[in-house]
Amino acid sequence: MSDSKNISLEDRFQEKIDNNIQIEPKDWMPEGYRKTLIRQISQHAHSEIVGMLPEGNWISRAPSLRRKMGLLAKVQDEAGHGLYLYGAAETLGADRASLIDDLHSGKAKYSSIFNYPTLTWADIGAIGWLVDGAAIMNQVPLCSCSYGPYARAMVRVCKEESFHQRQGFEIMMALCNGSPEQKELAQDALNRWWWPSLMMFGPNDSESKHSAQSMKWKIKRFSNDELRQRFVDMSVPQAKILGITIPDADLKWNEETKQHDYGKIDWEEFWNVVKGNGPCNKQRLKTRNKAHDQGKWVREAATAYAEKRRQRNANRAKTA
Repeated sequence: MSDSKNISLEDRFQEKIDNNIQIEPKDWMPEGYRKTLIRQISQHAHSEIVGMLPEGNWISRAPSLRRKMGLLAKVQDEAGHGLYLYGAAETLGADRASLIDDLHSGKAKYSSIFNYPTLTWADIGAIGWLVDGAAIMNQVPLCSCSYGPYARAMVRVCKEESFHQRQGFEIMMALCNGSPEQKELAQDALNRWWWPSLMMFGPNDSESKHSAQSMKWKIKRFSNDELRQRFVDMSVPQAKILGITIPDADLKWNEETKQHDYGKIDWEEFWNVVKGNGPCNKQRLKTRNKAHDQGKWVREAATAYAEKRRQRNANRAKTA
């Protein structure tokens, strides 16, 4: 760290970032850093909560008790991830109720991937394999995020997401080793989830509004395109093990770069979904609002209990 007494708060802050010293809630930080973190963490939290919906839809229809239990555990994990992340956002001064209101009004965004329907049981396998696989690729670097509470929350999240990814791949493996009809379901799920999974990493680096600054602040450690490339290179050999084909006629190994070249992503579809025009955007928000309204009595009861307990403790303190 510099010994200069004339160094600005911004420069001192950046020095800490450059020296990999994590920022904690009571530390001084630029307003842009705080707002960027609130935006990213809250969108991440929203994605975990909305991500429960397409899978929760299959808990009662899973093909065995073992599958029901595994899927139920996964959905519960995702609820917990949302709680960790909302808590991390609150350390930055964000109000959780306001964040959730923004989600329910459509003002706040969440991952575009959760606006696609789960049509068959194979979709649950594809989500675990591809969607959670992409999430892990995005989230493991966040364990080294410059903001301490976010980084620490991500350690547990990533451990659980790794289990979810293995669970999804195991479902796909069972289908691919089953009947021809089951393998066809697995291939169909891959066909529908592959490109939306690539979109999960966000726009190309040249189009991203936030990536460069987030990397300077070490909120992100790798660019969108770097992470997307890693995901493709990881997924191709896994698809070969399953015996199904990635739906990309331009996909091929590049001997010069030692990476896979892949086809052009339909960014028009991505932005259309982000703007609220995906297959399930309206359905997801309607379901979330309904669940929130139906859970009002639980929140009110919990608040009343907490207040009663606070008053009882205050009375005990007075008489002590």
